[in-house]
Amino acid sequence: MITREPIFLPPPRGRFEAAGRKCLADLRETGVCTKYLASALWALRLLPASRRMRKESVAQMFVAGIKSLPVITFVAIFTGMILALQLGLELQRYSQELYIGSAVMVSLLREMGPFMTGLILAACVGSSMAAQIGTMSVNDEIAALEIMSIDPVRFLMAPRLAAMIVITPVMSFYTCMMGVLGGGVVGMTQLNINWNQYVQNALEFADLRDLYVGLFKALLFGMIIATTACYEGFSTRNGAVGVGQATRRSVISAFLLILVVGYFVTRLFYNG
Repeated sequence: MITREPIFLPPPRGRFEAAGRKCLADLRETGVCTKYLASALWALRLLPASRRMRKESVAQMFVAGIKSLPVITFVAIFTGMILALQLGLELQRYSQELYIGSAVMVSLLREMGPFMTGLILAACVGSSMAAQIGTMSVNDEIAALEIMSIDPVRFLMAPRLAAMIVITPVMSFYTCMMGVLGGGVVGMTQLNINWNQYVQNALEFADLRDLYVGLFKALLFGMIIATTACYEGFSTRNGAVGVGQATRRSVISAFLLILVVGYFVTRLFYNG
């Protein structure tokens, strides 16, 4: 059940009780969010046989991929240019600017590509998901689905989760390539590096593990974005004000989780 009656409790009798209630509420929200994720992942088994789920997933991929492409392209190119310029100026002090290609490629594949993609999609796509589902919640459309014995998690969340699982790694790889292109432009125009040398150096020192770790991070980030957005949408109350608050919370939660999960994944795969 998504829709529930609100829980009314007496006012806390002190700061410790208020802090305890807040901790318990956060744990409860984490558990409910995890349950939604597990239910949506289990519902994905129906994707090949469900025409509606496939159609909705493709529509969400179009929103997350094609409509976000201009923003991602712009951010990726300038991220690569900034990385190349800052690293190149520092490497020039040691006459090692030739290795700027590998520095840009590895940093984008490992961290910056998935990270920037996750932030952009959380802001552009995750906020839209939260607002859309939140509007349905305050208009009692979620309750209507449950009355008709339609699972809102399977009906609404599963196609969005499938779309983000597929499109986030693809956009992350695209971000890396555009960033490398932007870094090459800076290398040629400001660091006097030959384009062929830049590309050769970038491909020589980049490892397949860097690519796989980056794509794995992007997949996790896509799941985080879809889960937080749908959870906040399902939890929306109090009309238009609640929709705005749910949208804000979904973006903030996704940003924080992307930072934390990104660190621990890097720590896991590059520990010594």
